[in-house]
Amino acid sequence: MAFKTPPLTTTEAKEVRRVGFEIEFTGLTIGDATQILQKVFGGELEPKSAVEYVLHTPEYGKFKVELDWEFLKNTALDAKVKDDGHEWVDFLHQLALSVVPLEIVSPPFPLDELEKLDALIPALRDAGAKGTDDSVVAAFGVHINPELPSLDVQMVHSYLQAFGLLQWWLNEAHDVNLTRKISPYIQLYSEDYVELLLDKTYQDMDALIDDYLLHNPSRNRALDMLPLFAFIDEEKVNNAVKDSKVNQRPTFHYRLPDCLIENTSWSFATSWNIWYLVEALAADTKALDFLSRRFKEMSLPLIGVKRSDWVKEVSQWIKSRELG
Repeated sequence: MAFKTPPLTTTEAKEVRRVGFEIEFTGLTIGDATQILQKVFGGELEPKSAVEYVLHTPEYGKFKVELDWEFLKNTALDAKVKDDGHEWVDFLHQLALSVVPLEIVSPPFPLDELEKLDALIPALRDAGAKGTDDSVVAAFGVHINPELPSLDVQMVHSYLQAFGLLQWWLNEAHDVNLTRKISPYIQLYSEDYVELLLDKTYQDMDALIDDYLLHNPSRNRALDMLPLFAFIDEEKVNNAVKDSKVNQRPTFHYRLPDCLIENTSWSFATSWNIWYLVEALAADTKALDFLSRRFKEMSLPLIGVKRSDWVKEVSQWIKSRELG
């Protein structure tokens, strides 16, 4: 499957925008996963601990592979420093394999080279990797980290508006697994916040960040803006959200897609091509104005917008623009 090219492909520096991906899965040991990653992309492996590795590649940059359990990562680091406790770490690792995901974090790939990253998916699948549907307790997902075309406040605001207008449709388009829907990790924006985004005009980034933090004081959002806002103003974000896992970077952090790695027709491109609709809408001022007006027109006093009706409205707009 080809990756759709968004309307805005370059940064303010006229460089090709880059996109990073994170994928969570089970079914493999960390040793299996690192060997597969190295076979696909080459490079040199650096063990950080028994449950954390870094793959340094000359062409793409640094991949990270880790067991996504903070307690076990800290235990493994202590064991490495003290040169003991490895049996305890191994026991915890085996215990965690079925419920705690392995996570591979890619370096940012240029938009025009994303198909190279997709080569990883069949390699993991063929080795036995399992995704969201394999567990009734684990909310495994794929995260997309697109670099912004610009850090201008109007640009960031337009993306937030686009996501707010599309979020209900996106939830259905990804066919998000019930386990992840009811988890706290991928909450959608409140309708009140979406209405604020549509009504308000921002002249400076401080006001946009303040409103976001007031309505979304958590990284557990389908579109998590904390990494970007921490990159812009780390102190402001740290004062509002006490979470050591917020990593500042000039990207969005889109957390909604499931990991459907067992499905032979699924790849990173599948998830990206749904996110692409946010890119397309954010770059189209007339379409943003039209859908914003329709959202307000369909909002009823005390009730707001009926979700199913709005999803139909968005679907009709997508069909009319031949974007789907």
